[in-house]
Amino acid sequence: MIASSVTTPRTRSGLNRSARIIGFAVGAIVVYVVLLWLALQVVDGFAPERALPVAIQQTINALSIGAIYALIALGYTMVYGIIELINFAHGDVFMIGAFLAVVLTGGIFGQTGGVKDVPFLALLLLVALLFVMPLTGGLNVFIERVFYRPFRHASRLAPLITAVGVSFILQNLALLVAGSGDRAAPQIFPLDWQIPFGGAEISVLSIFIFALALVLMLLLQTFVNRTRLGRAMRATAQDQQAASLMGVDLNQTIALTFLLGGALAGAAGVVWGLRFGFVRQDLGFNAGLKAFTSAVLGGIGNISGAVLGGFIIGFIENFASSLGFSRWSEFLVFMVLTLVLIFRPTGILGQQLGDRA
Repeated sequence: MIASSVTTPRTRSGLNRSARIIGFAVGAIVVYVVLLWLALQVVDGFAPERALPVAIQQTINALSIGAIYALIALGYTMVYGIIELINFAHGDVFMIGAFLAVVLTGGIFGQTGGVKDVPFLALLLLVALLFVMPLTGGLNVFIERVFYRPFRHASRLAPLITAVGVSFILQNLALLVAGSGDRAAPQIFPLDWQIPFGGAEISVLSIFIFALALVLMLLLQTFVNRTRLGRAMRATAQDQQAASLMGVDLNQTIALTFLLGGALAGAAGVVWGLRFGFVRQDLGFNAGLKAFTSAVLGGIGNISGAVLGGFIIGFIENFASSLGFSRWSEFLVFMVLTLVLIFRPTGILGQQLGDRA
């Protein structure tokens, strides 16, 4: 009876919080559709009935792009939350994941275009994720063990410079193996699979990317909040010394953080090739920069903040591109980031923490 009376309010509180988050997300999407619908009429002279389908379709595109940024941003924010390191090589781990997906689908399976056979397509996607995610996670763990761990107790500048160096190493390895310029990525997800909605043709691929990212984010949130290793990660993020005194294996916990971050970056690499149809050796720089910006915008060290920041940047970029101002998209992203940091230096969901002892 006591257990029941204690857990029921918590369950209701969790459900209420989830309902508020879902309501806020749906409301934000509706507001974005309306704003884009109005902007298309003003800037491009679209008739209202023509502007609405474009606004709906572009909103779905923004969700898929934002989901990719959010997956990459999670690696940045998790590592910073644990050891306060900005892992600039993380974007290049994502780039390696994109290349590995191309090697598997195009090289090993020999696919060059859309796969209409649904069971085989599902198998290909599952194999690609199971192939790429462990490899990129393992690569991230290797980077931490070889390059970052020796500088764990050094000044913050040493691991930061090391991270930049690792980024250049990965880029040049990809350049040596794959060469420069774009390399075609097999778009095994048929691009002609569209769902009519509100006069728009919504890509099934965009829905798949958003759904996959959402599932992975929920699994990560559940792991961090509900498992013993997740509690160890949260304890280490709060106070490494206290966590160590309580029996937490710091090396294992930090390695696990890099493993999870690298795996999520690998998943983002898989869907990047499906979405854009190309990979290149400097792919990780631009995508990594935007993902890092997402983490800072949402609140570096905060998992929910990284997700929120990723979607915000995806929506800002999509809004500018939809109105024909794609060259100004990065300017708008960093202008929004600057304004947010002026009024809230810790980011949207970030919290001001005291210095560690």
